[in-house]
Amino acid sequence: MSTPTILITGAGGEMGHALIEALADAEVAIVATDLRPLPSNIAERCVAVLHGRDGDVTDPAFVRAAAEYPIERIFHLAAVLSTAAERDPVAAHRVNVEGTLNVLELAQMLGRRHDRSVRVLFPSTIAVYGFASLDDKVRCGRVRENDALEPQTLYGIAKLHCERLGIYYSSFYRRLSGEKPRVDFRALRFPGLISADTLPTGGTSDYAPEMLHAAARGEPYACFVRPDTQIPFMAMPDGVRALLQLAEAPVERLSRRVYNIGAFAPTAAEIAAAVRRYFPDASIEFAPDVHRQAIVDSWCADVDDSAARHDWGWQPQYDFERAFAEYLVPAVTRRYASVETTERR
Repeated sequence: MSTPTILITGAGGEMGHALIEALADAEVAIVATDLRPLPSNIAERCVAVLHGRDGDVTDPAFVRAAAEYPIERIFHLAAVLSTAAERDPVAAHRVNVEGTLNVLELAQMLGRRHDRSVRVLFPSTIAVYGFASLDDKVRCGRVRENDALEPQTLYGIAKLHCERLGIYYSSFYRRLSGEKPRVDFRALRFPGLISADTLPTGGTSDYAPEMLHAAARGEPYACFVRPDTQIPFMAMPDGVRALLQLAEAPVERLSRRVYNIGAFAPTAAEIAAAVRRYFPDASIEFAPDVHRQAIVDSWCADVDDSAARHDWGWQPQYDFERAFAEYLVPAVTRRYASVETTERR
């Protein structure tokens, strides 16, 4: 039996690094793509790394280069995140929508060539939800997959559009011509992801990891949202595990193509209190940014992930307390202790 080949786009990001690490012991061949070369410790785990034009999901060169490999699964992580997308919506639309369309076309092409279905795993987001007011957000409580789909950011609009594109490619592709769909699209609507291993890179939910990393470095932090701000979060290892778990789920078990997943939903004040418990000298103040605050206020306070729990057994391993005690604090402490040791040398 040949080794399955997996494509990971946007492999240079937080989740890409974590996903490649998680697949290190699996019997798979990884083809990774990114605009820039990957760090050597990540690249050495891959059979090929495509970068530059070949790693740009918006470039036709990407499709040509990736099509040279017998890819069976695609983890499409390449995206412009929420805050950066608001600053340059045209570029974000090109990457987030046109790039996803290229990935779906690639999957259809490969499925046709090899006469099989190509599974596409797509990280979506709670930014697909939108509320006109905080009162509406509070009244709704935990959102289900079909609730409040009125995104107010380019990031959320693009992700929702791509979910619909994925459903189209899985179920309705070129039905007038009679061509068989070859894409098995599966999406997870992620809450804010907190990683101890990589630095935040422009997400609107990044106030949580920024707060933690600043405290571990001994630096003051001005949080850009109010203390009462509430959205759902998840530890990065659970996010990666969810992607892999959904990727392995038998298609007959799935009742939908797009799933919520959740873990914990603290307020910003509760996050700050947890950080101070472990870093008593942490200097954290709240200085809300009116624009970023409005974005977070439009997102849900929590998610109902009962469909994922029922269909494919989703269950987070890290609740709020365990995420800090067993994953975040030990890892960031080691990270910055090693930096200090290197600097002293």
